[in-house]
Amino acid sequence: MRDPLPRWEIDSLFPGLESRQMAAARESLVAEVGRMRALFDRHGIGEGEGEGEGESSTPGEQDRAVLAEVLEMTNELLDRLEPLEAYIHALVTTDARDDDAASAQASLDADLVAFRNLQRRFDAWVGRFGADALVREDHGDYTHLLRRAEVAATHQMSRDQEELLADLRLSGSSAWTRLAGDLTSTLTGVLDGETVPVTVLRGRATDPDRGVRERAFRSEMAAWETVAIPMAACLNGVKGEVVTLNRRRGWSDALGPALFANSVEPEALEAMQSATVASFPDFHRFLRYKDMLLGGEASAPGLAWWDLMAPVPGEGYVDWASAEEAVQAAFATYSPALGAHARRAFAARWVDAGSREGKRGGAFCMPVGGGSSRVLMNFDGSWDSVQTLAHELGHAYHNVNLAVRPPLQRRTPMALAETASIFCETVMVEAGMAAADPAGRLGLLNVDLQGATQVVIDIHSRFLFESELFVRRASGPVSVADLCTAMTDAQRSTYGAGLDLSTLHPWMWAVKPHYYSADQSFYNWPYCFGLLFGLGLFARFRADPERFRSGYDELLASTGTGPAAELAARFGIDVRSEEFWASSLDVIRGRIDEFVTLVKIADGPEATAGCR
Repeated sequence: MRDPLPRWEIDSLFPGLESRQMAAARESLVAEVGRMRALFDRHGIGEGEGEGEGESSTPGEQDRAVLAEVLEMTNELLDRLEPLEAYIHALVTTDARDDDAASAQASLDADLVAFRNLQRRFDAWVGRFGADALVREDHGDYTHLLRRAEVAATHQMSRDQEELLADLRLSGSSAWTRLAGDLTSTLTGVLDGETVPVTVLRGRATDPDRGVRERAFRSEMAAWETVAIPMAACLNGVKGEVVTLNRRRGWSDALGPALFANSVEPEALEAMQSATVASFPDFHRFLRYKDMLLGGEASAPGLAWWDLMAPVPGEGYVDWASAEEAVQAAFATYSPALGAHARRAFAARWVDAGSREGKRGGAFCMPVGGGSSRVLMNFDGSWDSVQTLAHELGHAYHNVNLAVRPPLQRRTPMALAETASIFCETVMVEAGMAAADPAGRLGLLNVDLQGATQVVIDIHSRFLFESELFVRRASGPVSVADLCTAMTDAQRSTYGAGLDLSTLHPWMWAVKPHYYSADQSFYNWPYCFGLLFGLGLFARFRADPERFRSGYDELLASTGTGPAAELAARFGIDVRSEEFWASSLDVIRGRIDEFVTLVKIADGPEATAGCR
């Protein structure tokens, strides 16, 4: 019998939803928002209609003093909010049937409406003065924040309209998002006569038995179909709101807000995507050789979808204790501090590892205050799960470094938020490859390359799907059939010759929770940005380890204080250059070349017998 997987410790945040500490924290938060609103009213911050489009003014020293007071009060409020939000989110995401937690989440969301409105008033106020005119020397690390506020002010509706939106969202997109999460968390399917959560079915994608993988895939397809209509309603509700708001706020398309949110210029995204599309044939080659390794014929149409995450010879089940040991050992090859970080996370029970009914799928890391984090994942004993663990602990290491900054300077855009996580994954791969024999190298390469395929190929398919979704949603609600068609069309255009196109996943639009957020459209491409940026950083580390270590933690601590291009330039990286992205992809191409070579060596009746 396998050892039980760990659950995270959250009692140190609050002893319970009905505890005295929770009540005091909620009351304190509401009072703090009230004091901030009084401050805004007293100084006329963001008053009037259409502040973002009003006439500019020249700030005086009193205005700058008010700015300092607002920044200090906002940081204090965010510090109070972080553990409160984290505790409730920890309950909601691990048990969709916890009605008390769901109620607490809804209540907290309502409490925060006033705070969100104050943030928009602040943006409008900064926009009236201009960020560069308002900032003074001791505000230097807030310059990026203020410049973003100035731009955000140009994309605001009137104050009354923005406040109405905040109230309506509680029963609009926020409600659709919660419903989608509840539907997916409670969805089950039948596998070999047993009813199991859909997260378990998806976890069977790494099962060594091909028959189990295929049966789990087909059961998953049937399960998603049972919730297709309400999931489509949720998606249409969220995206319909976004389409309307983008138009009312003056965005020319849906991608513009995502680029702004990530502090990434269009030129950088175009350069990255041009390089990634050019690399697709290399990934197709990996998929076809993986199919051969699993027993497929050279003339086969490509790898079946249920074999995308399949283990290969050289892989095997990894128990949790071995996963902890592997991560700690690999992290220590970069630095003692990173190894100690992993030990601390395991000793303090930061990780909730196992799949169970009512628990969300996927994985995430959330800060809980004081540089600590909590990690949710669905560990299935595969090396891919070990890589996921390393990835999420990379986020946690990022949070450790961000903790030296005040909360307003910790707001890292998604494109840079993946920096430490991808870097830690790369550390894992390099450490494993250095110690592995040829069979072990083949297994590690498979895990690494199937992950890269997801980030480069699958995520681009998601980008294409969401682009098409926004076009269609602008004309009205999109049907279940059209959502499925748009999804499979996107998969065909990216997976191409690498995949058996008769085995596509039409319900991927229901699987991924990122589509169901009104505040995070195009949540997909930043993962690719993060992967290739992280590989570029690792190349700098390999070239000069000591110099790299001396600046890396500071880079992580600064990801909320500047645009991506500016921060990347510290390490000699030009994210607007297609050559940079191609050079990172060359690292992956080299791994594909080695994988192909090892498959050719292993190819033969004895080597491949029983693999499928």
